[in-house]
Amino acid sequence: MTLLDEPEIDAALAGHPGWKRRGEEIVREFEFDDFVGSVAFVDAVVEPAERMGHHPDISISWNRVEVSISTHSEGGLTEADFRLAAEIDRLRPNRP
Repeated sequence: MTLLDEPEIDAALAGHPGWKRRGEEIVREFEFDDFVGSVAFVDAVVEPAERMGHHPDISISWNRVEVSISTHSEGGLTEADFRLAAEIDRLRPNRP
């Protein structure tokens, strides 16, 4: 995998509303009605992450889930990170 340069990262972020850059990763917070909804969402993330062989860092706090994605092996952001973000977004269409 090839690291993306700054213009490529900016362009990719423009196509992924809700995702923000934090250093060498992209992050997004998802909100749910309760803890059960948060855990169900995390469980749903397992399938695309495993299929893609690309695993996000996930933090759960009652009704919120923060997902952060980076290609650790490359030391930054690659196309794989934005492909996984798109897969995760499909799990929560039109929701925060």
